[in-house]
Order: sequence, then structure tokens, then C-alpha cells
Amino acid sequence: MERIMMIVLIIAYFIVILGIGIWASRKIKTTEDYVVAGRSLSFWVFVMLMVASCTSGMTLLGVAGLGYTGGWPTIWEQIFVPLTLAICIIFYGAKLNRISKREKYLTVQDYFSHRFCSPKAMRAISTIAVLITSIIYLTGQYRAISLVLTHLLGITHLQALLIAAAIVMAYVVLGGLYAVAWTTLIQGLILIIGVLCTAPFAISFAGGLTHINEVLGKIDPNYLKLAFPQQHPPYAPYAFCTPAFLVSFFFLLALGLGSAPHIINNVLTVKKKNFFKWAPLIAFAIYVIIMYLIKIVGFATRVMVTEGVFQISHPDYSFITSVEHIMPPIIWAFFAVVIMAAVMSTTDRLLLTIGSSVGWDLYKKLINPQASDKKVTFVSRISVVFFAVFTVILAIRPPALLAWLIWMGIGIMLSCFVAPLLFGLYWKGATREGGIWGMLSGLISAIIFGAIHKFVTPLPMHFSFYSFVISVVVLVLVSLFTKNTSDKILQETETGFYIKSRAIRNKRKL
Repeated sequence: MERIMMIVLIIAYFIVILGIGIWASRKIKTTEDYVVAGRSLSFWVFVMLMVASCTSGMTLLGVAGLGYTGGWPTIWEQIFVPLTLAICIIFYGAKLNRISKREKYLTVQDYFSHRFCSPKAMRAISTIAVLITSIIYLTGQYRAISLVLTHLLGITHLQALLIAAAIVMAYVVLGGLYAVAWTTLIQGLILIIGVLCTAPFAISFAGGLTHINEVLGKIDPNYLKLAFPQQHPPYAPYAFCTPAFLVSFFFLLALGLGSAPHIINNVLTVKKKNFFKWAPLIAFAIYVIIMYLIKIVGFATRVMVTEGVFQISHPDYSFITSVEHIMPPIIWAFFAVVIMAAVMSTTDRLLLTIGSSVGWDLYKKLINPQASDKKVTFVSRISVVFFAVFTVILAIRPPALLAWLIWMGIGIMLSCFVAPLLFGLYWKGATREGGIWGMLSGLISAIIFGAIHKFVTPLPMHFSFYSFVISVVVLVLVSLFTKNTSDKILQETETGFYIKSRAIRNKRKL
């Protein structure tokens, strides 16, 4: 009976989000409507869009799974990721939103090409980096959705992929960011309510936090510390969160993830600038509370498995299996929708990022500058369909190194985008050549160091830290020896060591 109820609820959920896509399609009149929702997002829709864009398909699975295998040293993930939301909104978002409304940016590539006086080279390099990272990440998302649907419904891997891809593709094609934002609001609320209503019971069922810590300490005393001992290679595969690695983990998640195009492009959609005052704190708080609970359920599951309460086939099923085991069947049926909301919350944003990059940045800005809004939107929609199909094909038989490729994608985000963003926004000395070579060197060195870490010898820190340092050094050194950017461009892009506009700062001085 509960299985029938679960299927009915999942179908109802799919119908609702498809309905939102149909509703949103009526709002699409221009490319700006399709890509940035006409810059009209309200406060809570924006906050949930930011949170959900960081809540990838592996969040409900991977966060609990990492807690299951790595204990308390992995808790830093739940500090760094919400921190990236605050950093993105405060240090990138406030300025970029203000500039984008005046200069009509639709993507972060618009800012790069404007600030670094490179309408072709900088846009092309950044768009290539966007497509590489988004395609890799999207393939991983579909893989996560397949894991969940096959577990819940007992269908095949291929069937799960086709169902999920068809539904996400449909509402993204129809409604663009309007559909993505409003479905994300619903998905976010479902996830928050679901975790708050189930996680405390799982933790209590395992014996409470004190008992959980006692058992973890018996398995490995280092599970109760804030970091594993600093040694390379680690004494066990799960003991990688050493102090040195955590330093690189901070840069990867706190800075790199927030610079990801599918996240940073959200700041261009905000209706009112005063949203940036409270959005960082609220987004941080929501993410911390929910993800801490998911992580601790991972600890609880490890305890219950150790004590023989039940068994799991893979650490990533920690949260799902715990809820399925301890909650009444009717609750488990409702929780199935929570799981679907979690794994679909980033997939749609990634797909739209790819479509807008192809339609706007490649087609409109590089191939056919005279293209009408109607044609650009059409190309964006066709690109969404093409890459949805393409990534599903990749996910049918995912590369053997898919997990490594996903980490490579996140590493490329840090190595390519952070230095040009931070130095572009806050350092007047950053030049055209510095931006181009900083981004290019970050992209190339990230691939090199990622390959060294995987195929030659493991590195003591996340490989992207080395490529990020190279990107910063190259950007600064090249900028020091090349022609300065004109004052006109610096003024148009509000470059300087400040966040609030000059008009506001001058008014306060008076």
C-alpha cells in the first residue's frame, strides 16, 4: 500500500513542477525573461534559489554518506558550503547585481568580457569553462537521480534517467529561470520540512548524540576530532580531512563553489538591491541547520549499522535507509518526495546555465550579434534539449572516473573564476591580459594537477588549491606588466575596494 502511495505522491510532485513550467512559459517574452526571470525574483525565491543551487543531487546522499565514513572531521563541509553562499551574495552579488541592471548582463561571462575589455577571448574561455564544469556536474546529477529513483520505485537505471531528464528538460525549456526559481522554492521547502521532521527521529533512534559519539570513538578515536592526523598519505582512505587538506577544502568550497556559474548567475535575477542585506545570513542559517542534521544522521546510521540494527548497501544511502527503517510506512512514502526534491534542485539550474551560455554567450555574442530575442531564446531552448540528451547518454554508462570528474569540475570553478571575479571587482590594476591568462592558466593547471593527483601520486591538499594559486599569481604578474584598464571601464564596472555604490558612500559622507 505504501509503495502505491509513494508512486502516487511522486507522480503528483512531477505534475506540479510541470505545471509550474507551463505557467512560467507565459511569462517568457524576451531573452532576459528566459535567462534571468526579468530580474524580478522576490526575496524568498532568491534565497531558496541560492540554497538549492548549492544543494546538489548528492547532498542528501553524499553529505550523510561522508558523515558515515569520515565522522566529525568532515563537519567542515557544513561550514564551508553555507559560507560560500554568504561570500557569493556579499562580495560578488551586491556589486554584480547593481552593474548588471545598468549594463544589461545576463550571465557572468558578460561581466568578464566587459571588465577585461575582451568581448571575444575572455567570453570564449569563460564559456568553455562553464560548459565543461556544468556538463560534468550535470552528468553526476543525473546519476544521483537515477540512484534515488531505482531505489524508490524499483525501476531500471535507464528508465530512471529518461523519466527524470524528460521532466526537468520540459519545465526548463518551457519556463526558463521563472520555472527553475519557482520549482526550486517548492523543492527547497519540501526538503527543509522533510529533514526537520525526520532527522531528529533518526538521531534519537540511534541513541542520541552522546551515544553516537561513544560508538564512533570506539570505531576510531579520530572520528571525534576536528581533523585527522596530518600525515601523507592518510593512515586510512577515510582519513583525508587533515589540517592541510582542510585549508584547500576551504578555498574549494567557500570560494570556488560560490563562483560556479549556476550559482553566481542567480545574483543577476534579484528584484531589489536591499535583498542583499539579509539574504546572506538567512541562506547561511538555512543551509547550516539542514546540512548539519543530514550529516549527523550519517553518524547515526554508522552507529546503527555497527550495532546491527540494519545494514546498508552503500554509505550514500545512509539517510534514506535510516528514514525507511525507523519511520512509519506512510511517512516514508511522503519522504520519497523529499528525496526527489533534493536530487532535482540543482539539475534544472545547471541545465539552464548551459542553455543560456550557448544561446546568449556563444550564439548571440560571438556568432550572430544581430540575432533577435526570439531566436536567442530558441537557440537556448534547443541547447537545453541537446545537452539534456547528451548528459543522459553519458550517465547511462557513466565514465569509470565520474567521481573524479565531478571533483575536477568543482576544482575548475575555483581555478578559473575566483581570481578574475575577486581581482576584477576589487583591484583596479587587473588588466585584460591578466584576466585572460589568469583564467586560462587556472583551467589548464587544474586539469594537470587533477591528473597528477589521480594518475601519478596523491597530493596532500586538494589539487585545485595549486591551480588556484597559479591563477592568482599569473593574473597579478601579467597585470603588473601590461597596459592598465581605462578609467571608463573601471567606472562602468565599479572596480575598487568597496561593495556599496559610490553614490551611497558619498551620501553618507555628506
